[in-house]
Amino acid sequence: MGSLFRSEEMALCQLFLQSEAAYACVSELGELGLVQFRDLNPDVNAFQRKFVSEVRRCDEMERKLRYLEKEIKKDGIPMLDTGENPEAPQPREMIDLEATFEKLENELREVNHNAEALKRNFLELTELKHILRKTQVFFDEMADPNREDEQVTLLGEEGLRAGGQALKLGYSTRLLIWGSKILKRSESKFEPEKVGNFYFRFVAGVILRERIPAFERMLWRACRGNVFLRQAEIETPLEDPSTGDQVHKSVFIIFFQGDQLKSRVRKICEGFRATLYPCPEAPSQRREMAMGVMTRIEDLNTVLGQTQDHRHRVLVAAAKNIKNWFIKVVKIKAIYHTLNLFNLDVTQKCLIAECWVPLLDIETIQLALRRGTERSGSSVPPILNRMDTFEDPPTYNRTNKFTSAFQNLVDAYGIASYREINPTPYTIISFPFLFAVMFGDLGHGGLMFLFAAFLVLREKQLAAKKSDNEVWNIFFAGRYIILLMGLFSMYTGLIYNDIFSKSLNLFGSHWHTNYNESTVMHNKDLQINPSLSADYDQVPYPVGLDPIWQLALNKIVFLNAYKMKISIIFGVLHMLSGVSLSLYNYRYFKDRISIFCDFIPQVIFLTFLFFYMVLLMFIKWISYGPQNDFPDSPACAPSILITFINMVLFKNAEALPNCNTVYMFAGQGVLQKFLVLVALLCVPIMLLAKPIYIMRQQKEKHVQLVNGHATTENGDAEGAGRVVQQPPPAGGHDENEIGELFIHQGIHTIEYVLGSVSHTASYLRLWALSLAHAQLSEVLWSMVMTKGLILESWIGGVWLWFVFGFWAILTVGILVLMEGLSAFLHTLRLHWVEFQSKFYKGLGYAFSPFSFEVILNTASTAVEE
Repeated sequence: MGSLFRSEEMALCQLFLQSEAAYACVSELGELGLVQFRDLNPDVNAFQRKFVSEVRRCDEMERKLRYLEKEIKKDGIPMLDTGENPEAPQPREMIDLEATFEKLENELREVNHNAEALKRNFLELTELKHILRKTQVFFDEMADPNREDEQVTLLGEEGLRAGGQALKLGYSTRLLIWGSKILKRSESKFEPEKVGNFYFRFVAGVILRERIPAFERMLWRACRGNVFLRQAEIETPLEDPSTGDQVHKSVFIIFFQGDQLKSRVRKICEGFRATLYPCPEAPSQRREMAMGVMTRIEDLNTVLGQTQDHRHRVLVAAAKNIKNWFIKVVKIKAIYHTLNLFNLDVTQKCLIAECWVPLLDIETIQLALRRGTERSGSSVPPILNRMDTFEDPPTYNRTNKFTSAFQNLVDAYGIASYREINPTPYTIISFPFLFAVMFGDLGHGGLMFLFAAFLVLREKQLAAKKSDNEVWNIFFAGRYIILLMGLFSMYTGLIYNDIFSKSLNLFGSHWHTNYNESTVMHNKDLQINPSLSADYDQVPYPVGLDPIWQLALNKIVFLNAYKMKISIIFGVLHMLSGVSLSLYNYRYFKDRISIFCDFIPQVIFLTFLFFYMVLLMFIKWISYGPQNDFPDSPACAPSILITFINMVLFKNAEALPNCNTVYMFAGQGVLQKFLVLVALLCVPIMLLAKPIYIMRQQKEKHVQLVNGHATTENGDAEGAGRVVQQPPPAGGHDENEIGELFIHQGIHTIEYVLGSVSHTASYLRLWALSLAHAQLSEVLWSMVMTKGLILESWIGGVWLWFVFGFWAILTVGILVLMEGLSAFLHTLRLHWVEFQSKFYKGLGYAFSPFSFEVILNTASTAVEE
């Protein structure tokens, strides 16, 4: 935890590894996760690096594993996750892994191909079975003698004559005539019948059910009504062997005459992707074919079952190891990606790397390198040397599961500059507290605390589930923030004596009345006098507010004054703590000029104006009480706001009517003028002192350099013929940089002076949101919950049950979730703008070590998405 207050000290190191030991050493560093490697080949294309072939092999293994995983999920087989973290396999084990994956993929693809062929054959036989059944029904209907009676009735006997006249009838009527004439000649064999000079033929097949209407229209238009179509739906859906989806199909049979129509019909069937099947003309042949089809379907079912069992066994065996295989392949790929960042020496036997490491962990890293060397069997030890550099190191703050969420809040504003003071330890306390000031309610805070406590107590089980719900993941990642926000909200709710817009009478009330019930009920504006001992105990309430304020009509007036003042008090103290933290930065970086020209004037300005206003609030609370004599009564207490405005404007205060004095203490007027003058004098100091001091310092250095060069030129005889160079600008700054320094300091000063006013007013959001939350809670209770108490008897109990459910939903949805989110965002703004702007620059970049844990978490998240 010591490093949480300031980022870790980092060192740039150069690492020399023997080629045979490089893989094992990098593997150990990946398990450790404390080294950030730099790319020493920025100008080399990714496809031209040394280990690109190994990376491609890993990509191919990942592709095969993803294929296996897809097939396993398709069958609904659970993948065993033992939680193990196997080490990265040795390079020679890659061949065994590749052979295993190749064998599994080929076997699975062969099984899938065979299963698809069997399913396609099974589908064809099933469709043929339905065709034989449905066409038999068609022929039976056409052979029915009652059908011919209907035809005679409709057409007359002349209409049943064969010849050219039959072709001019409608196609449905014509087919009835054709079928009757054909089946009448032979009941045992259906042959193409010659009518006039034409033969009548048919084709049968299967088509998707949704294509039937368009198919029928196309047949009618293309064949000009000279065909007849009969179709029947297949009741059970069929499985598509290619996609595995269930499709609905229909059987059709088309009657036509002539070879020309036959060609048209077949082309139309092909265009609509209808499948045509051979259908025997004789009933005996159809029955014989149907029996053969059923026998083949039974055989196919047996073979399909055996194929599926074999496929299932292969997938079950793969599911037991696929998680470990994924981890191994990801680690191998990460190692070779990292090795591509290294340089080869001229002998091609040594790999050179540069890396950032935490200074405190150098010994741990050296032990890991030694273990990697021993694993590889190399006799040459690795070499880790520290390098001097002017480059800014990365920022590394050690965190745990509790502090990581708060650190993420700070990092979202900006990564801290190297060794800059870290706001996270202070945010852990101030963030939930300021949130609770706005969200103070014992009941609502309790609900939030219980939810967070559930997440904390079940964090291992919930983390193992790895949900892909983004909102849930946000709540789970911030469970400790929610826990503290709920706990602090319970505390402030106890101080406000507010629980679901009601109060707790824990210690009784310190107010007493001698009025009878009828007097109180008929006089809503009845007041009690705090200056009388008979009405008030003259003793502060032990904890929080007296519960009698919950019934008072002037409750809002009292709470407004109370919460507004504590908002200003907390705000000024919060800003002063931020300015004070800047001193630690200046002292650490040995920036003495900023201490005298920035920190001290800023503290004086903020203290002499705004902290003085806070002191006036305490003085007013202490000096003016209900039992004071008339000149010092509450009616004569000056307004803090008016006093502060008069103080800044150097305006004399006016006494209130019937009051002897306008000040709270002797010498207040003189003191206020002195404080304002000193605060105003701090503004030009902040604006000009630092740039002028730096400019004078640079001139002095410039003069020293010029004098030093002149002395050398005149006193050194050997240098008579040497060209004397002009000394560089003092301190390395030219006139443009000096101008930029004045502009930067001016902007910084204006921002601080104006920000002190605006930031102080910004903390009034604590009062506003607290008041809004309390009033919304009270409105919800009075407009919803009280409606459940208007009915009596058992009906009232049932009605109250429903009303309570509705009230609970609104409470959780609006007051806890929506109001909680609003208070969270306002608290975040107070920390990012009002607090951190006083000392935090956030211009650094994060330390990104080579870590298998981070890589595996990223890979698992990508796979889930």
